[in-house]
Amino acid sequence: MLTKYNPYEQPDPELWLSMDESERMFMVEEYHTEAEIEVPSMMLHCAIHITVENQIALGDELPVERKLEQLLGEGLDRHEAIHAIGSVLAEYMYHMLHDKQGETDPNEEYFKELAPLTAESWRSAYEDMEEE
Repeated sequence: MLTKYNPYEQPDPELWLSMDESERMFMVEEYHTEAEIEVPSMMLHCAIHITVENQIALGDELPVERKLEQLLGEGLDRHEAIHAIGSVLAEYMYHMLHDKQGETDPNEEYFKELAPLTAESWRSAYEDMEEE
């Protein structure tokens, strides 16, 4: 059984996916609290971490694990890579909730938006956010 979450280490996919969502939320929140990481909304931040970790745990079923590996190869650490993927996910979810959606599969659009993400593009966007 998984007892601690560490975004720098990939959790065992089978153990991760076998856990209840509330257990995952508790562990991710506990990590961020112990690391004294302050975020505007801890619940939303943890939910995005969990969603990205879930997508990674599904492996080749989704392109997210491959994107993680690409970002790691480009120099991001695993926690940064989760945030980079999460930033695309969060922006996509925002637009999905606020824009009219067609009949297309929403995952296809998310994966299309995820495809051009690079360590450089994320760092550039992240630096722009820090300057504001």
